[in-house]
Amino acid sequence: MRLTELYLQPLTATLAEHPYIEDFITSFGLTIAADNNSLKHYLDQLNPDLLEDLGLSREQLQRSLDDFLNGMLALRKPLDKVESLTIIGGRNKSGEAEDFELILQPGEVTCIVGPTGSGKSRLLADIEWVAQGDTPTGRNILINGQVPDSQWRFSTEHKLVAQLSQNMNFVMDLSAEEFIQMHAESRLVTNPQEKVAQILEQANLLAGEQFRPDTPVTSLSGGQSRALMIADMAFLSKSPIALIDEIENAGIDRKKALNLLIREEKIVLMATHDPILALMGDRRLVIKNGGIAKVIMANEAERRNLQRLEEMDNQLLALRNRIRSGETLEQL
Repeated sequence: MRLTELYLQPLTATLAEHPYIEDFITSFGLTIAADNNSLKHYLDQLNPDLLEDLGLSREQLQRSLDDFLNGMLALRKPLDKVESLTIIGGRNKSGEAEDFELILQPGEVTCIVGPTGSGKSRLLADIEWVAQGDTPTGRNILINGQVPDSQWRFSTEHKLVAQLSQNMNFVMDLSAEEFIQMHAESRLVTNPQEKVAQILEQANLLAGEQFRPDTPVTSLSGGQSRALMIADMAFLSKSPIALIDEIENAGIDRKKALNLLIREEKIVLMATHDPILALMGDRRLVIKNGGIAKVIMANEAERRNLQRLEEMDNQLLALRNRIRSGETLEQL
């Protein structure tokens, strides 16, 4: 919907479809009620003396409302669905060409491996900023095989990458339910309560220890926090690409977390040092000296070894659980 149409339709329809307008108006100390008049009519008939008492002019209120509505409507404006992301190689720190072109698709997991300082963060930044040969690596990023719409690069409402870092600290005095509710409402979802319940349920399936909806987010453990944000990323984030940094250190069910993001058709990039996670990916990007030195595709031999590694990991998990429950390991 264009802004002019929103101003001219009856307030009954406007406030029903855009309830946040009432919150905006009342924040200035004004009142507004749904009737058959338009939003334009409402603004035109406001008493100038009342506006002066509130320290406002009609023009100031109009400009502020225009800016607010443009931002809110931008959240609803869909961009083309991301069917593929193409990374065109640039150069490493020594100026040597990467010489590759890699296409990533929704539902795929790409692992990023390499020593600390090798350039993993630079790769992420190139993708996040939709590099067009204008970053230190000289890489180019295409969306659906084309140079992308500028909104993917410059819009504050549309982010290509949703990133979950190793360190998370909540500072808001909210419960887990209130935190997700606030995010759902900011995304203008049509069924916020249902979405909140879904996210909390999935987060508890990922977390090593269950938590309640009324648990303060500041009281969540590291694993619980990451579980909550992964579920939030899967169901609320509009970003088509999810990047997770060292999920093996999160204290969550990493396999369930990956499967959740894949099921929601995200393109998943995951920096990891965990051999199990590395083998779970569709491919591995090996980063050395600031460049992508090698692309390793998953193969059947590695898949067979993955089964063995998972069996070993389950045995270690059982031992960890025995330690947590206060048992001894005199008998293995």
